[in-house]
Amino acid sequence: MMINPPSPPPDHPPVKTGGIGVLLVNLGTPDAPDPKSVKRYLAEFLSDRRVVEIPPIAWQPILRGIILNTRPKKSAHAYRQVWTERGSPLAVITADQAAALQARLGDSVQVGWAMRYGNPSIEAEMARLKDAGCERILLAPLYPQYCGATTATVVDKAAETLGKMRWQPALRTLPAYHDDPLYIDALVKDLGRQLDALDFAPEVILLSFHGMPARTLELGDPYHCQCQKTARLLEQALARPGLRCVTTFQSRFGRAKWLEPATDAVLEAEAKAGTKRLAIAAPGFSADCLETLEELAIRGREQFERAGGEQFAALSCLNAGDPGMDMLEALVRRELAGWI
Repeated sequence: MMINPPSPPPDHPPVKTGGIGVLLVNLGTPDAPDPKSVKRYLAEFLSDRRVVEIPPIAWQPILRGIILNTRPKKSAHAYRQVWTERGSPLAVITADQAAALQARLGDSVQVGWAMRYGNPSIEAEMARLKDAGCERILLAPLYPQYCGATTATVVDKAAETLGKMRWQPALRTLPAYHDDPLYIDALVKDLGRQLDALDFAPEVILLSFHGMPARTLELGDPYHCQCQKTARLLEQALARPGLRCVTTFQSRFGRAKWLEPATDAVLEAEAKAGTKRLAIAAPGFSADCLETLEELAIRGREQFERAGGEQFAALSCLNAGDPGMDMLEALVRRELAGWI
């Protein structure tokens, strides 16, 4: 015979329990495309010890005295070129991915999204999910390739948040998926569709990944190796005769040596070497953002055409399209096994 548990006292505050949450996390964005908002965002981003590994006593005077007084105006101009009516492209697309995933998973899971730097914050969203009754949360950094400066800092922030909570939810983390067949298949379907829709046949496709200081590779970070493996698997799976794939790294910052070859240098070199038709994709980005929409699509085109190139296409990221969402749903369901 089943015995019903005793009811709580009438004066006991209501507590929601038993829920399961998924928190999608991307890098971050300023709240607005103006210097003040960009300065606030950059101060948080560039103060992270995993992002800039220079000792604070040496780095903070440079950051506060030079970078935060010069870079925000330039970056705000770049953001204004890609800002939408709904806001930052990265935030808008991540919100769309969360909404699409919620529709796919149904009411058994609550899906939220956050930015590692900026808003909505990981801390606020984890607290919201916990208050909504989620006692188990899958943290899903949307970085296919693991890096200490991306995936690890998301986990750091989540752990810091747990450290402030009296009643902690159980936490799982979505692993990097750089060589997962689900990811490669999604890229092949999405990039293949975009290539087929072009009004020209590219001679070269650049696979541009976000750059990191070369020192990260020397210290044992797997990011460079995982990018190279993604590119190799993607080239094999695309299987397009006559299309040459070149792996590059973008977004160099500062004077330190960064991973090479650099995307901007290769764009210029290809054009000068006689390449007339080129496409560029950013498979390491789960959503289009400043680095893809401004740095690659706008400045990349200018660099290629200025050096003699004629036809250029910047291909979109997976975003919230069906191939990307099919992949994300499958990855998340796999990591939720035993919870749902």
